[in-house]
Amino acid sequence: MKEDSQECTYTIPCEDTVQCVEFSPFEWSYQLLAVGTSSGVSVYSCRFQEEDAEVANGIEFKRLRDFPSKSATPLAIAWSPQTSLQVLPKLMSFAVAADDRTLQIFATDMNSTHSVKVLSGHSDYVNALTFDPNEGVLLASTGDDMTCRVWSVSDGTQESIFQLTSPGMSVCWHADEPFKLMVAQKDGTIRFLSLHNQQPIMSLSCGQSPLMSADWSRHNNLLVGAVCGSEWLVFNVSVSSLPIERRPAHNEGGKHFRWSRCHESLLATCGRPGRQLKVFNTRHQQLHVSTSLPISYGLSWHLHLPLVAVGGDRAVHLWTVESI
Repeated sequence: MKEDSQECTYTIPCEDTVQCVEFSPFEWSYQLLAVGTSSGVSVYSCRFQEEDAEVANGIEFKRLRDFPSKSATPLAIAWSPQTSLQVLPKLMSFAVAADDRTLQIFATDMNSTHSVKVLSGHSDYVNALTFDPNEGVLLASTGDDMTCRVWSVSDGTQESIFQLTSPGMSVCWHADEPFKLMVAQKDGTIRFLSLHNQQPIMSLSCGQSPLMSADWSRHNNLLVGAVCGSEWLVFNVSVSSLPIERRPAHNEGGKHFRWSRCHESLLATCGRPGRQLKVFNTRHQQLHVSTSLPISYGLSWHLHLPLVAVGGDRAVHLWTVESI
């Protein structure tokens, strides 16, 4: 397997270490990038030469709004599908899992003020959160208290609580079935939960631990990927509860796994040693990206471009993946 270290394609400078990054996964707000630091969340509008040849220097970005946080650092960010700056009334909304164990839902109409709704209930760190992708009226979260919780965005009440058998590391909403959730546990188990009857539907086993991150393919909802131990694994839920493919990723353990949002065979992982970022292709053995950073937190793909973002020391680093 060929591994080539390479410099990032673009850089967005920041004022502090970036703890998490998230491109909006929705068509009507895909140009937005949320960047979390110890001082809060900054939202940027980004354009790239790959989508518009008139963009100078490969990238144009504008810092649209800062959402300061005086008491908590963001650990994960999820965009609401209600966000849209293209039509009136304009609305920007996203949720943050903070290191004080709360969830914070930010919303603004892009005027001078914004609102923050704080959701409390988790008794330990929250590792992942996601809005329902259709209407954004529900928010799911999971964390070290071994629960997966579903919240009503409008009033902040808990609609459902699922007890897990290990810390929850990732949570994903089914793109086509709004009452089905996937939760990845640190012990290597991936559970599918039904909001209809408040019961587990099925589970997958990585056969090892710790499982640190998992993701549901945007292109094929039968495919689930995860990084577990030093490997990444892919499951086809229609074939078996065991992985259909697994490859070495990070010798000292993986941290993040994300499917590309625009290309069905691309996936990215982050892990140790050296805070490595790697981009793999399930169709062949070639590594598209293999590089190490002094600091790397978070991992997010652009909706339309084979472009992946990672948080760094006072910067967001972005790589364009070529030779697909």
